[in-house]
Amino acid sequence: MAEGVKPRAGGKPPPRDGRRTRWTKHREERRAEFVEAAMRVLADVGPEFGIEQVAVEAGVTKPVLYRHFSDKADLVEAIGERATAILLDRLIPALNSEEAPLPRIRKSIDAVLGTFEEFPNLYWVLARHGHGQEVVKADKEIIATALSALLGDYLRAFGLDSGAAEPWAYGVVGFVQNTAEWWLERRSMSRDSVTEYLTTLVWAAIDGFARQRDVVIDPNVPLEINRVIQLSHQVTDRASDRPTGTDAEPGSEQR
Repeated sequence: MAEGVKPRAGGKPPPRDGRRTRWTKHREERRAEFVEAAMRVLADVGPEFGIEQVAVEAGVTKPVLYRHFSDKADLVEAIGERATAILLDRLIPALNSEEAPLPRIRKSIDAVLGTFEEFPNLYWVLARHGHGQEVVKADKEIIATALSALLGDYLRAFGLDSGAAEPWAYGVVGFVQNTAEWWLERRSMSRDSVTEYLTTLVWAAIDGFARQRDVVIDPNVPLEINRVIQLSHQVTDRASDRPTGTDAEPGSEQR
């Protein structure tokens, strides 16, 4: 120990600097404000928006904006995190709704299509930008992992092999995402029509798989069991998100 420095009583570390904590919170709040400004510019201008436009919308100069984002790629990544939060806030409640299988599937697909429809430029900037593409890839991973856990729970609950859960989950996520992108670009039919087609196809796969194993599920009657997804919204540390399916009722035993 350095000469003249006395240890604190009980060996406790010194208290955190309150000023540093407040400054960190301030920076986070300002960064969030700038992301919202970028979202507004993106909606008006499109995927090719510029940093200067965001600064004008936020009422600051470009140097101020660059104190919070190293470059446009950094800003796009932050926009992607906001997009993830928006999508999950809509999708997870739909997946977890205590409804019959068919309306539950329909509501989940519509949540995805509805987000695409409301924020088309947001999707395109992420799909076309290098850093944004990583966000889209990570989001697909988060959703597929969550859906895999959910499907696995249901398969085990019906006494079926849960090995199909993971390839199913990734297949469904890619299927819906690719169709949603096609629809967003073409707009050749209504959102309701696309939702209904996708719902029919997803349910047909589930129903066919179950019937081959002598399990019949009424698509319009709520199941006696209700499996739900528990998903962290701390999407900034995407690698640590490991969603799990679980019973809605506390203490119920997993098979």
